[in-house]
Amino acid sequence: MIAIIDYGAGNIRSVSKAFAHIGCDTFVTRDRDAILKADAAVLPGVGSFGDTADSLDSFGIRDTVLAYIESGKPFLGICLGLQLLFPESEESPGAKGLGVFEGSITKIPVGEGLKIPHMGWNSLDIKKHGVLFKGIEGNPYVYFVHSYFLNAADKGIVAAQTQYGVTIDAAIEQGNVFATQFHPEKSGDVGLRILKNFAALVEGE
Repeated sequence: MIAIIDYGAGNIRSVSKAFAHIGCDTFVTRDRDAILKADAAVLPGVGSFGDTADSLDSFGIRDTVLAYIESGKPFLGICLGLQLLFPESEESPGAKGLGVFEGSITKIPVGEGLKIPHMGWNSLDIKKHGVLFKGIEGNPYVYFVHSYFLNAADKGIVAAQTQYGVTIDAAIEQGNVFATQFHPEKSGDVGLRILKNFAALVEGE
C-alpha cells in the first residue's frame, strides 16, 4: 500500500486517481505511524515552497518524511515534492526544505518567447534508465507547471533534464528516493508508465 502524504494542499486527488488507474492501492494520510508503515510514500506538491514547508512543520510531517526516507523504502516527490528535497528555494527566502540533497532552486529566467510559469508539455532528455524511466525510450513529452527549477549539485542523481530557456533537472533518482519536477499523473501514458515503474518497487518486480 502506498501512502500519499497529506499536508493540507497539493494535487492529491489527481495523484490518487492515477495510481488507481494503474491498479495500485493508495491511501491519503498525515498520520506518522500510518506513513511509516506504508510500503511506499508519495509527496505531491502544488503551491509555494514556503507555505508548504510551514505546513510540513505545522502538521508534524517534516520529521516523518525524513524518517521514511531513512527507512530505505521507496519515496516519490512530485513537482514541489521534488523541490522540497533540497535545502531552500529562491521563491521563499528563509524557508527550510528537507535538505536531503544539495542544489539550488531558482526562478526560471524570463527569455524571449518564454512565459512564466512554465506550463505545458516538454520533452525529456533521459540521463539514466534506472527505475522511473525503465522501458521508456527516446525523448518523451511530459507535463510541467512551475516557475522555479532545480540545478542539482550532484549531477549523478539526475535521471532526466529538459530545456526551457535553461537546463532544468527534471527528475532525480538516488537510492530509494525518486522525484519529478513534472506531473506524471498529468502526463498521459508516459506518466502512467513512470508511476507503474515506481509502484513495481513495492511489488518487488
